Amino acid sequence: MRRLLLSSTAAVLFAAAGTAPALACEPDYTGVTLTATTQTGPYIASALQLAAKGWEEKTCGKVNVVEFPWSELYPKIVTSLTSGEDTFDVVAFAPAWAPDFTDFLSEMPKNMQSGADWEDIAPVYREQLMVWNGKVLSQTMDGDAHTYTYRIDLFENAENQSAFKAKYGYDLAPPKTWKQYLDIAEFFQQPDKGLWGTAEAFRRGGQQFWFLFSHVAGYTSHPDNPGGMFFDPDTMDAQVNNPGWVRGLEEYIRASKLAPPNALNFSFGEVNAAFAGGQVAESIGWGDTGVIAADPKQSKVAGSVGSASLPGSDEIWNYKTKKWDKQPEVVQTSFMAFGGWQAAVPSSSKNQEAAWNYIQFLTSPAVSGQAAITGGTGVNPYRLSHTTNTALWSKIFSEREAKEYLGSQKDAVTAKNTALDMRLPGYFSYTEILEIELSKALAGEVTPQQALDTVAAGWNKLTDEFGRDKQLAAYRSSMGLPAK
Repeated sequence: MRRLLLSSTAAVLFAAAGTAPALACEPDYTGVTLTATTQTGPYIASALQLAAKGWEEKTCGKVNVVEFPWSELYPKIVTSLTSGEDTFDVVAFAPAWAPDFTDFLSEMPKNMQSGADWEDIAPVYREQLMVWNGKVLSQTMDGDAHTYTYRIDLFENAENQSAFKAKYGYDLAPPKTWKQYLDIAEFFQQPDKGLWGTAEAFRRGGQQFWFLFSHVAGYTSHPDNPGGMFFDPDTMDAQVNNPGWVRGLEEYIRASKLAPPNALNFSFGEVNAAFAGGQVAESIGWGDTGVIAADPKQSKVAGSVGSASLPGSDEIWNYKTKKWDKQPEVVQTSFMAFGGWQAAVPSSSKNQEAAWNYIQFLTSPAVSGQAAITGGTGVNPYRLSHTTNTALWSKIFSEREAKEYLGSQKDAVTAKNTALDMRLPGYFSYTEILEIELSKALAGEVTPQQALDTVAAGWNKLTDEFGRDKQLAAYRSSMGLPAK
């Protein structure tokens, strides 16, 4: 769901990935033509296309990548799946749609579910986001978790360090808590110097709710109560208006006031541009921010791009006891925002073996590793090897930048306390209700509590309309919890 602004060529990708033309077809899929579909490129579609070229050279098969605008992709896929027609052999889709697709997907071949390449996939994807009701039905092809990005030059300026310590009583450094995050944004709010504190997506329809979720996760993703961030996993009662959510929304609104003056119109693309343009001292978002900001061709801050984990909290709301639980130390909570594009093979495909072989090639360490550093693919790290291959990343980062970037990416996908994004039938109906009220709260038309009370009522009504038992079963499965 992120946006990369760099450019590349297929030749570079295949040369670096070691996908030169094969001397023989291995395996031999001569005469097989696969049809793969995803959103209109270059993001994600270009990763499918570039891998298709290498796979065709290797197997003598063919891949036709069919692209649809984002707004049309879901209905195109769901129509083909539910009709049982042999329309697509490979579908690349948003994780939130999984509950509507899983009944129509083939299971990943067992021989792909073992070995070094399998173990290399970060556990949060391999064991949770690729699994539905105990079956592996998709393959992650893109990693999506929010991380923190900051300006090394500003943070290590001696005058800034002294002034910050004098004002806030602690050292200027990447924040451990959301309060520190806001302190830093406040300190660097210097519009007279063309500098603002932070940048996030605040625009309705511009990925805003994922940024709110990152704030909220730190206060509601309780280590002892997994799966309780969005709903009570025993009753499906909405939790969106509890004190943890209210605090997260209050701080999200505060962040909007410590951002550039047009920030209420920011989607993630504008977040990247603001950071790379030197307008802000820090930001949160997907890993694309660091990649774009490190490119001297489009960035004013190249060479000073620091990265760290999302801030956390030392107190987390317990939805069961309805109390704040004080933690012995700050809990760093990773939020799997969006969750990473998934590739799967419909049960109706007549070319299932070849389709899974193509997905295996697409997501192999060598091919996916190049995609992760190739601008325009939209692919972020999801394999452990993506976060440890410093030689790969030294092409775009300095040694320090690479170390921090890879460290933050690895921490994001291996964190002990990880909050999964919401995946439910009718997902967009839920998020539409949220975005309407979220925009009102950002505009000051309603209080955070009023906005979230309205959302909770709307979510509970939707759950009843869709069928509470059905939604509860889907929610528990999406959160990796056993069926009731």
